[in-house]
Amino acid sequence: MAIQDFAKAGRASVLLTDRGVAEAQQEFLANAFADIPRLVVGMGEAAKSLEVFGQVLEFLAQHRITRQGLLWVVGGGVTGDLGGFAAASYLRGIEYLQVPTTLLAMVDSAVGGKTGLNLAAGKNLVGAFHHPQAVYVGTSCLATLPPREFAAGAAEVIKYGLLGDAALFTQLEEAPMQIGSPALPAIIRRCCEIKAAIVRADERETAAEGGRALLNLGHTFGHAIEQVTGYGNYLHGEAVAVGLVGAVRLSHRLGLRPLADIARVERVLLAHKLPIRLRTPLAVTALQDAMSRDKKNRADGLRFIVLPAIGAAATRSGIAPELIASIWHELGAI
Repeated sequence: MAIQDFAKAGRASVLLTDRGVAEAQQEFLANAFADIPRLVVGMGEAAKSLEVFGQVLEFLAQHRITRQGLLWVVGGGVTGDLGGFAAASYLRGIEYLQVPTTLLAMVDSAVGGKTGLNLAAGKNLVGAFHHPQAVYVGTSCLATLPPREFAAGAAEVIKYGLLGDAALFTQLEEAPMQIGSPALPAIIRRCCEIKAAIVRADERETAAEGGRALLNLGHTFGHAIEQVTGYGNYLHGEAVAVGLVGAVRLSHRLGLRPLADIARVERVLLAHKLPIRLRTPLAVTALQDAMSRDKKNRADGLRFIVLPAIGAAATRSGIAPELIASIWHELGAI
């Protein structure tokens, strides 16, 4: 069913979006969602807060949305995480639909049912598993996406090549993605296929080894960067890009990958206008502390995602903190 048909089907609905989408996609929102009540929140990771979450819940209550109601979530990964968690929590769960407007959301965050908020202590420490009823992906939405946001999404695409499809990684090496590229829809579909297969096998990330945790490639380092810098200096994909370099460097130090693979990963990130080092030095002690509070920690310590091969990933625990500290130094920490 087309968005317009679903949105005008008579079901009580409200819409959540962010200020950037509301300004850039005025015509689309007016045509697709007509008179549906709309809540516009701020942009960036700061919107994934308990305060804004409360605003969304009050908005749902104000418009008397029942358990038969529907929440439309139109935006990038931040809005998707926020709206999904609100849908999971309000009346103990209502249905929602995602319309991702960023490359990152299209290939990653809109798929898989993870929702969440940030706390001062760490990223995504509050959340729930709550799948959208459907995800509508239209690459035309990317036409208004700032280049920096597109590059941030490219980091997640590169991640999928590294963890699950060597041919995709090679394709990105040979032909960096661009907005409007004819290859882009197929690339987005391939990333969704990889994620869907992993989630289907381990929906709630309970596998002892591998499983959904593999999707965190680069994120253990990346989330620490975001937390230490206050969720404002790095876009999520930019922090993940530095984290991917950390992951391949760790894989090399563990004897899993040759030195040449570090250069390969760095080249493809640079070709997509992504950072490969910290922009400014951060304290290793602060980064290590942020890692220790990561939600992926287990009783046996923090699990890292490493690369036995380009196109294959694995979980690894029991890594010495001194080794991780040395990787941080290689990434520009002090």
